[in-house]
Amino acid sequence: MAIDLRRRLAHPRPVLPGPGDRPVVPPLFTPRLRLRPVRPADGDAVVALHGDPEVMRHLGTGRPVPAARVRNRDLPRLLAHHGPLPLGYWAAEDRATDAFVGWFELRPMVTETVAAVELGYRLHRSYWGRGLATEGAAVLVDAAFASTDVDEVVATTLAVNTGSRRVMEKLGLTWRQTYTEDRTAPITGAELGEVEYAVTRAEWRPQRLQPFHRRQPRRRLVRRA
Repeated sequence: MAIDLRRRLAHPRPVLPGPGDRPVVPPLFTPRLRLRPVRPADGDAVVALHGDPEVMRHLGTGRPVPAARVRNRDLPRLLAHHGPLPLGYWAAEDRATDAFVGWFELRPMVTETVAAVELGYRLHRSYWGRGLATEGAAVLVDAAFASTDVDEVVATTLAVNTGSRRVMEKLGLTWRQTYTEDRTAPITGAELGEVEYAVTRAEWRPQRLQPFHRRQPRRRLVRRA
């Protein structure tokens, strides 16, 4: 049995319902996304996201999460207090349509030597392939180093999840190690292990996101006689 050397996530503090317990937090903006803290009203959108078989293919058990489990376990975790901003879960909205795109996270990790946070995200399938994962994650990585005492941002994924690995590399994270352990989840490629990528404060270079311009139709030139 392989030794699991992964760093563990710190336990969040539940947010109790009541007036004034959730301060107004200004959103974070990218050229195409608006990031703001997850709200209880996002429940239906989160249920749909976690219930998509393709979204969950490389996550957890590799299967869709039942709606009751999302509402009773996942949503409270997304709403919990994980530390000073920008730590926590952020809902991502399409700035053009206000549609719920998915969520991003920065969660403290339990470490002995450095202050580290885990970067993660989960987006609706219809928004894949547009660079939105990189765009949303970049603003959180920058905020983590610029606004907190974090020394390292860490992200993990299955070794076979090449899409997420490309996102991590675009963000400036580099491969650190591969974990192999006994897995019972029926996920294709899980036997190849899980990879950890990271970027330290010394290695960090702020992302300079370029304004997004939709492709305009090409105008035909008409020559005048």
